[in-house]
Amino acid sequence: MAVMDETSAIAVLLDQERTGLDRVLPADLDAEVAAGAVVVDIRPVENRSAEGELPGALVVDRNVLEWRLDPTSPDRLPVAVDADVRYVLMCNEGYASSLAAATLRRLGLRRATDLVGGYRALPRG
Repeated sequence: MAVMDETSAIAVLLDQERTGLDRVLPADLDAEVAAGAVVVDIRPVENRSAEGELPGALVVDRNVLEWRLDPTSPDRLPVAVDADVRYVLMCNEGYASSLAAATLRRLGLRRATDLVGGYRALPRG
């Protein structure tokens, strides 16, 4: 992604939506998972195919994310047991995941957040 102009409307929105998110650093992801967090990969299939997948991550297409993780939705996944589930959303670079996490919080999933830098920030090993 190109460097974002900090005065663009999307940059302002992104900054607003990140307010209140306790974003997870890549180095802290394993500890989050060990504490019970669910990592949710919202990247498109093309990116997962080209760049790889994160073992153990729950793959949920961005266009159905809210329906799958809302515990009151008839279309929820089994993991969506209540509003206290800790979700760490992951996209390519940590932009779309911030917007998605903020939306989940508006649905009442108060512990939803995202991964700083996204999949591309994870150490390769």
